[in-house]
Amino acid sequence: MNKPKIVWLNFSVFLITFLVAAIAVPYRAITHGFDTTELVVALCCFIYCGMSITAGYHRLWSHKTYQAHASLRFIFALGGAFALQNSILHWASDHRVHHKHVDNNDKDPYSAKKGFWYSHIGWMLREYQAHRYANYDNTRDLQKDPIVMWQHKNYLLLTILMNFGVPILFGLWHGDIISSLLLVGFLRLVLSHHTTFFINSLAHIWGKQTYTERNTARDNGFLAFLTFGEGYHNYHHIFENDYRNGIRWWQFDPTKWLIKGCEFLKLTSKLRTYPDDKIEKARLAMVLKRSQKKLLSHPNAEQMREKLQQEYDLLIARINDYYDVRKKLLASRRDKLIADVESSELAAQYQEFKQHLAEQQQHFQRLLTQLA
Repeated sequence: MNKPKIVWLNFSVFLITFLVAAIAVPYRAITHGFDTTELVVALCCFIYCGMSITAGYHRLWSHKTYQAHASLRFIFALGGAFALQNSILHWASDHRVHHKHVDNNDKDPYSAKKGFWYSHIGWMLREYQAHRYANYDNTRDLQKDPIVMWQHKNYLLLTILMNFGVPILFGLWHGDIISSLLLVGFLRLVLSHHTTFFINSLAHIWGKQTYTERNTARDNGFLAFLTFGEGYHNYHHIFENDYRNGIRWWQFDPTKWLIKGCEFLKLTSKLRTYPDDKIEKARLAMVLKRSQKKLLSHPNAEQMREKLQQEYDLLIARINDYYDVRKKLLASRRDKLIADVESSELAAQYQEFKQHLAEQQQHFQRLLTQLA
């Protein structure tokens, strides 16, 4: 079977940048050294590139999880060119196909089921889906954004200006062009590439399937640290239109914090989230499924399975009651339908259901502990 043609431009870029970063950067560090300013600027550029991909390419343009002011979109467009991961239009088109056909080896551009190498970088080295390369029918909404189309039409020029212009200008100002090109140019680019690529590869094979087993995506806190919050990938693949990936307060998701912070500056708006009860039900469904599997070897499997199902059904009922009354309470506050909602019957009912839910959660957790 003949393999698709090699994309020599991509092959050359990935190989040359990697070799320079792996050989020239350590050699320069040993023979010349890098100062603190150079390291800090390289880190800042790495963060800028990464956040332009996560907050811009991914959550803004690919999934429309929020709206952004033109100035912020322009900043992200430049950062995306700096990250050298193709134009917004092309990147978003690929990513939407990935979500629509995740793990389908014939349609998913970077299907994890074709192996780590393929999903990480191999899919870009050969013309595996050349018939799609110029088909942007799934991004017609983005084609109405003048910044997206400006970047797409001028992408090559912008990548040259950003990837050579920024390091050279900094090098001229700081007095060391070679170190700047190596750190801010090559090393930063290689790190930007491969940390982003980890989401297509590692995040589909390493971590927990917290919310669904319908696809290979995993939640991984370590990858979230490397990718500005994108590592909570199992959550993202079931709730893709949420502007958050890490939904817990303790989960590392600086992209979420950036988007939310910009809302206070009037730079972002209409931040989209999923209902808490829907998220919790998805998590509990996975807990139930795993617990049922553990019971297969239990001596009283059938009896324990029935008890587990009963506790689960009661917990879901409590969740429905709690979130239903909470919605009514919030609506009452918003619409001012009750004069003093804090002392109203609805507020009392809310506290009662909240207590019932907490008690049922404790019952369910105790049962799970017994099964462990």
